[in-house]
Amino acid sequence: MAAPTPTTAATTHHRILLPSPTPRGALAPAFLRLPLRVSAHAQRARLAAPVAAAATASPDAPASGAVAGKPTVLVAEKLGAAGLALLREFANVDCSYGLSPEELRAKISLCDALIVRSGTKVGRDVFEASGGRLRVVGRAGVGIDNVDLAAATEHGCLVVNAPTANTVAAAEHGIALLTAMARNIAQADASLKAGKWQRNKYVGVSLVGKTLAILGFGKVGSEVARRAKGLGMHVIAHDPYASADRARAIGVELVSMEEAMTTADFISLHMPLTPATDKMLNDETFAKMKKGVRIINVARGGVIDEEALVRALDSGIVAQAALDVFTKEPPAPDSKLVLHENVTVTPHLGASTVEAQEGVAIEIAEAVIGALKGELAASAVNAPMVPAEVLSELAPFVVLAEKLGRLAVQLVAGGGGIKSVKVTYASARAPDDLDTRLLRAMITKGLIEPISSVFVNLVNADFTAKQRGVRITEERILLDGSPETPIDYIQVQIANVESKFPSAISETGEITVEGRVKDGVPHLTKVGAFQVDVSLEGSLILCRQVDQPGMIGSVGSVLGEENVNVSFMSVGRIAPRKHAVMAIGVDEEPSKSTLTKIGEIPAIEEFVFLKL
Repeated sequence: MAAPTPTTAATTHHRILLPSPTPRGALAPAFLRLPLRVSAHAQRARLAAPVAAAATASPDAPASGAVAGKPTVLVAEKLGAAGLALLREFANVDCSYGLSPEELRAKISLCDALIVRSGTKVGRDVFEASGGRLRVVGRAGVGIDNVDLAAATEHGCLVVNAPTANTVAAAEHGIALLTAMARNIAQADASLKAGKWQRNKYVGVSLVGKTLAILGFGKVGSEVARRAKGLGMHVIAHDPYASADRARAIGVELVSMEEAMTTADFISLHMPLTPATDKMLNDETFAKMKKGVRIINVARGGVIDEEALVRALDSGIVAQAALDVFTKEPPAPDSKLVLHENVTVTPHLGASTVEAQEGVAIEIAEAVIGALKGELAASAVNAPMVPAEVLSELAPFVVLAEKLGRLAVQLVAGGGGIKSVKVTYASARAPDDLDTRLLRAMITKGLIEPISSVFVNLVNADFTAKQRGVRITEERILLDGSPETPIDYIQVQIANVESKFPSAISETGEITVEGRVKDGVPHLTKVGAFQVDVSLEGSLILCRQVDQPGMIGSVGSVLGEENVNVSFMSVGRIAPRKHAVMAIGVDEEPSKSTLTKIGEIPAIEEFVFLKL
């Protein structure tokens, strides 16, 4: 790959392969460790010897006889006894359930850590009331909607969750709903309790030999697949980030979304709710499904357009649905979906087993204890602070790194998934004077967050990429000249994928985007083989066109007619009157009809809309 001409006067450069991420289990470099703001109280806590919890202590007892020098953990909602026992070995534990917002604010200034479930709101007011003492918030479960992450980060407080302990419970509940739906268990039970004996009305369907499509092949989806295979079902799955080797080991075939939709007898949903999956099952997708398909959802309610599902049920496209989650919880008492005779529902019970509750308690206790000790936490969901002098210099490049990642992943055509990413940094800095871990984390964040619910930060970036089978390699181009800025440009390349915008494919066959920071503002400077120069603000339309007069005006007129404001425009071409790429920044998201009109301009050969 030929490197673009650097902005420095010198033209010679050398390539340096960057070291691999710190191995798991190795001690992290000092500036990566947590907490990042350490009080004298915290220092004493780290030196204190563990004190075993008294065997006779009530697991829900409030803190009494607190040991000086130990951190204090406030447990604001019910937590399993095993987790409380772990906490008491390390900290003073105050179990105070059902606190009002006022009571929580009054207590929090005396606490180093807070553990909640979904019923306690941890807003900005809580962090402000802590007076800077609160260093860790633990969410006993997966969702963190009730915690203000921005406020936590601003106050130097790490937020951790317990994402794995519920896996088996959720999978088992999915299978329970699948079998109950197939055999009309809930309806037959209600009928018999109403004094009726309706054997002929509730004839079910067999599972043996039926095709189950699993959409989202992560931890829960994999466990559902194992159990469905045991029931004699043929299991297929769609997940662009799933490992083909892992799927084969379970006996599952990875397929395209189109094939999953059109061939399945049963569809089980296990993907997160993201902008890409919001109302993913809708009128259009239901129309593609096999008539009589059955739907199971134990993931997130918002991935289904509930009104469209009711229409599909009424028309017979969907024979039955079994749902544990809803767009709004609890759903309205008169919900047509909940009351539909062909729908089996439960009130979000996916994680509600004794074993799962204990597992969550242990997982969150270990995460909170580790964070209080200053250890790295793979389950951290907000970005830790970085030394001020490092962050100040890298700040605009951090923004550039994330936006390049977001651009690159949106250029990938669906189906294949990302497995290999190469990041190149061009800099005149000495190798030991440029720490790229924060930049790598932000590129990972940009690559993964648009298609996942995972929060990616400096703590969990490498873990998250590895978990999804994404291999990120880094390379340095060492430039001669004065190192006035830490980086000249950053290039992100994704190999072995197809692109929805083929012009983004470079001469070496990878999707390629490149950017620089100019006057403190991130700029996109290269797409594929085309040089452009646009500010990475708002959203972006890329068009490949025949290089001829009037093209800028034609596209601008379409956008103007649809009241879409253009913030900037740049054209990169290989040679006059040949092919060119136009990059257009827009303040509003164009409608589908607007984009269709752009595509109908005769000289436009391909185009794509990208959200930044």
